Amino acid sequence: MRSVTMAMAAVAALALLAGCSGKGGDKPPAPTPAGPKVDVSTLKSGDGQPLVIVDTAPLTPPARPADPKALPEDDALHWFDIEYAGWKSEKLPQPEPPAGGARGKRVLCLRFMDHPYLTAYTKGMQKVADAYGIELKTLVANNDINLQSQQVDQAINERPNLVIILPVDATAVVPLLRKLHQAKIPVIASNLIPIDEGMKYLLTWTGPDDWGQFRMLAKRFAELMNYEGGYCIVRHMPGSSPFFSRTFAITSELKKIAPKMKCLDMQATKLQAEPTMQAVSDWITRFGKELKGIVSADDSGAQIGINEAIKAAKRDDIIRVAAGNSKVGMDFVKAGKLNAITYQSAEADGALPMSLAADWFNGKKIDKPVYYLPKRVITKETVGEYMPAQW
Repeated sequence: MRSVTMAMAAVAALALLAGCSGKGGDKPPAPTPAGPKVDVSTLKSGDGQPLVIVDTAPLTPPARPADPKALPEDDALHWFDIEYAGWKSEKLPQPEPPAGGARGKRVLCLRFMDHPYLTAYTKGMQKVADAYGIELKTLVANNDINLQSQQVDQAINERPNLVIILPVDATAVVPLLRKLHQAKIPVIASNLIPIDEGMKYLLTWTGPDDWGQFRMLAKRFAELMNYEGGYCIVRHMPGSSPFFSRTFAITSELKKIAPKMKCLDMQATKLQAEPTMQAVSDWITRFGKELKGIVSADDSGAQIGINEAIKAAKRDDIIRVAAGNSKVGMDFVKAGKLNAITYQSAEADGALPMSLAADWFNGKKIDKPVYYLPKRVITKETVGEYMPAQW
């Protein structure tokens, strides 16, 4: 009897092995328990701030208008489908996490361009990858959607365990996300936001709440401007999510809280010093004393151009606020040549998607469609808390 029982057990074991071999079945094996517990809460960014940080505020968008685009551009709800992308969209079925926990898994990061901020971003991502024993590889698209498309094809050929993508273009990235989803490669998008149509293909999205933090910056800007006067905006890269958020969060908020303030002009200058200096010089000439303030989507190269134009025109009276927080920008704040900037930890921006990827590998549920970094505004009184700069 015992020999029969053992034989039956052996047959059952062989059947179980056959069922798990991947032949004829499309259900992946359940994740095995993760390896040694890793605590990333003690990791720090280069500025001494916590590395892995997240805004815990609930995602509660207002009611969507019937036709947001029918509203004027300086109405916040005109941008509803961009600002609240993914908050309420239905996710398509996502791949199951692979077995074995985070250690030894391969993550491919597809960055949209090279920039000192993104160098610090990758540094933060690498810190978390090292803590979990994850292999990280990075490809850069040089702000070219065609190159990013080729890199998506490369990712499908290489079959990493997960892709983290920083989209070149919010709209043009959608077919790339669809392609990765069809290839059953899990994806976390980061830093730049795809339009709502693309969010259903993702595990989640992580990055700065650009709309929220630029509304905070708008409030500070209005105070500094005494709630009146003309202002101009230096915009981000056309097509990127900050191109919209770092423009229309400001204009829509100021329309509401400071109706006496007027947007005189806005231009994209590739965030470079020389073209920005030329644009600001033209504004100073064209608008004269009507120009009281300048908002910039960047506190480094673009801000250098802004400050050079202001210095040449001897217009130190112009109020300046910007997205931050580079060493250039924080030095300007400390010197009184930039009145306020947003706090956006580049290292934390990179650490957050990798931390969520590790959680997912370890069998933890990603239960939010969007994970934001905390929102803060830096002024001369607080800038020392964020030194030394991360980039």
